[in-house]
Amino acid sequence: MTAMNGRPVDGDGAARPTSPGATRGDTVAAVVGQWQAVHPDLDTGPMEIIGRINRCAALLQQAEDAPLRRAGLSRPEFDLLGALRRTGHELTPSELTRETFSSGAAVTKRLKLLTERGLVERRGDTRDRRVAHVRLTDAGRDLVDAILPEQLAYETTVLAGLDTPAQDELASRLGELLVQLEGRMGMLRV
Repeated sequence: MTAMNGRPVDGDGAARPTSPGATRGDTVAAVVGQWQAVHPDLDTGPMEIIGRINRCAALLQQAEDAPLRRAGLSRPEFDLLGALRRTGHELTPSELTRETFSSGAAVTKRLKLLTERGLVERRGDTRDRRVAHVRLTDAGRDLVDAILPEQLAYETTVLAGLDTPAQDELASRLGELLVQLEGRMGMLRV
């Protein structure tokens, strides 16, 4: 018998611990197996996805993007520089906050460091002194242009264990999840 979500269930309708993730051998599979032993009545399928996304994110953050580290940049700093480079024009700190999914305080702190390094410049708005406009300096643009190919090569190496169709499928599925989350996260907050 199968539940509405397609997972096998036993006679009383509880999900059985026979999910594909339980046989994968990764750390999340072990955690899922432990939860299934404690609560065999619960469907741990969502944990297999969210847990793996979180574990992958944590491992990627620990690896700390080697090309960026060599350039003395964090991923969030590179994201700010990249936003300025890819949009091709000045942005306000508020616009950078939206572009990089960061808090205003974090963007302010990063802009201060990047300004001190000579990678960005700030200029005041002629009509409203409270507004600043941020742009890349030549050094900032040159740094982004130099790092991007190396960063993409690094990310290609990270994903090398997956063939192209698997990468395409993963990108598509993650994109679908992201669109759903971006549209619903406001409703999910407590």
